[in-house]
Amino acid sequence: MIITDTHTHLYSKDFDEDRSEMIQRAIDAGVSRFFIPAIDSTFTQAMYDLEKAYPSTIFLMMGLHPTHVKDNYLEELQHVEEELSKRNFYAVGEIGIDLFWDKTHLQEQRKAFQRQIQLAKQYKLPIVIHCRDAFDEVFEVLEEEKSADLFGIFHCFSGTYEQALQAISYGMKLGIGGVVTFKNGKIDQFLHQIDLKHIVLETDSPYLAPVPFRGKRNESSYLVNVAAKLATIYNLSLEEIARITTENSKAIFRI
Repeated sequence: MIITDTHTHLYSKDFDEDRSEMIQRAIDAGVSRFFIPAIDSTFTQAMYDLEKAYPSTIFLMMGLHPTHVKDNYLEELQHVEEELSKRNFYAVGEIGIDLFWDKTHLQEQRKAFQRQIQLAKQYKLPIVIHCRDAFDEVFEVLEEEKSADLFGIFHCFSGTYEQALQAISYGMKLGIGGVVTFKNGKIDQFLHQIDLKHIVLETDSPYLAPVPFRGKRNESSYLVNVAAKLATIYNLSLEEIARITTENSKAIFRI
């Protein structure tokens, strides 16, 4: 059984004391591909170091996270452009709009999001979207940029059924993680209405650990718990969930 974690921050300081053991636990559990989102330029070297240590299992993205869009965002976007021009990446991400923590840089977030979508199109790459308290704002940008070459993943999807259909209409897969196991997560109530071809799995580790680890540090081996929940929702075997969602991820990331 091969499971793909389409979104995990393995370079996080939360893993500094046991990173190799944590990655091995995931591999032992069947998680053999890890897609690594970028945050800002201060994390780039750590991502490259991780790729060097695990060249056959680590797949890197490049982008500027919306919560790190500050007054220097143009410099950060320049870094993204320079890195994209140097080497191969598997996506532009994670990018988007986050109004949960701070609304003061909304316009800068919109501009950064749109510019990075355009870069993804230039390099024929998928985008990986971060959206928190900002569905309307994210959909407005996607509406402006919608085209045949717009595609990717709506990371950590936690919206409504109608918002799920809207995200899919823009060429996005839904990234499903620990939230699907939460009693108040709500997406488990309608997910069976979404064809499994639109779903990929993720942990967003070290955040959003699934039940029964909720509230603790998340890690990629816990992706099995997310897959098990989907097996129940779709009335399929764990192996079939792993197979289909991995194929979906391969189609998005083109590997």
